[in-house]
Amino acid sequence: MKMIKSDIKDHSLSQQGRDRIEWALQEMPVLQQLTTRFSKERPLQGVRMSCCLHITTETANLVRALKAAGADVVLCASNPLSTQDDVAAALVEHHQIPVYAVCGESNELYYQHINAALNHRPMLTMDDGADLVSEIHKNHPELLPEMIGGTEETTTGVIRLRAMANENALKFPIIAVNDAMTKHLFDNRYGTGQSTLDGIIRATNILLAGKTFTVVGYGWCGRGIAMRAKGHGAQVIVTEVNPLRALEASMDGYQVMPLTEAAAQSDFIVTATGDKNVIDKRHMDVMKDGCVMSNSGHFNVEINIPALQAMSISKHQPRPSVEQYTLTDGRKLCLLAQGRLVNLAAAEGHPSTVMDMSFANQILSAIYLVKTTDKLANTVHNVPTEIDQEIASLKLATMNIQIDTLTQEQSHYLSSWQEGT
Repeated sequence: MKMIKSDIKDHSLSQQGRDRIEWALQEMPVLQQLTTRFSKERPLQGVRMSCCLHITTETANLVRALKAAGADVVLCASNPLSTQDDVAAALVEHHQIPVYAVCGESNELYYQHINAALNHRPMLTMDDGADLVSEIHKNHPELLPEMIGGTEETTTGVIRLRAMANENALKFPIIAVNDAMTKHLFDNRYGTGQSTLDGIIRATNILLAGKTFTVVGYGWCGRGIAMRAKGHGAQVIVTEVNPLRALEASMDGYQVMPLTEAAAQSDFIVTATGDKNVIDKRHMDVMKDGCVMSNSGHFNVEINIPALQAMSISKHQPRPSVEQYTLTDGRKLCLLAQGRLVNLAAAEGHPSTVMDMSFANQILSAIYLVKTTDKLANTVHNVPTEIDQEIASLKLATMNIQIDTLTQEQSHYLSSWQEGT
């Protein structure tokens, strides 16, 4: 067996990782079906891919599927704290997939790993946060001539990429996997909802029932977090800048108010916006003693950590994923997972069942890009409707759920205008 280039924490963890990858695969029947189909068809044969993703058991099954489809895959982490080191070891040792990722790596090493993945000279990128695409455009323009396109997994990445497209800076097409209906309706809502609460509970072991729990941002992720917090018995407040989402949150039964008001009464505050400094000094100034802050957005910029540090006289770590800051006025504020994605840094990320659909979108979108080479404009594209529908149908079948179909008469009625009252 040839040596696989990699930079991981501990090769001896590979068997543990292998067992967990196989466990996750049991809950990913759609990806199993696609892997079986594409191992015969090999639609990605000869295509070099660099993937910058959270290295979890679910991601491992995605890259195994890409390899089965013929792709030449290299993987690096999309967040310094989200790598599961045993999974990284299993991918290298048992599946001969190069991996560059170490949980807890420095920012410098993080970008070294991104550049190691780009040394693969990818034809396709698969991003979770757009760091690969950004790095190519900023520092590796020599890679652009061979680029077919890329896919993007998360809201934050799509925001960055649409900004690039709006400035005509994007030099190859991107499929916004995040915006597929089978992604954001399920992964963002049910996956983020469960895994964020899982991370908070694992980190703190504090009972949520009866606590005041504020969700900053009511997009699909925020909806899921609010729903699950309410299910735990918390009194949920939602803060928003979008009037339509604020109205929806109110009609969903939540209190809606500005964050400065919410911060003064909150026991927990979770951000899920994709923006910067949404929890700022003015909010920390009025927070209750003991308030717990966490972030479920992609980057660790949603909570103004430098402001928190400047307000503090000391920092203590009472639990592995908890930093307790003592402020100059004696109050204590807690920050979970260093302000990074709490569901991945303090827990294991989304359950495999929802990632099954998200990663089916990833592989089918990658194949779509290869099939449409030179036909797509250099902008951000939606996942084709037929891919979304195929994944939903496959998922229903694996759940033994059947649905009705339109009759010929009904189809004709819906596509015509002649018939009326």
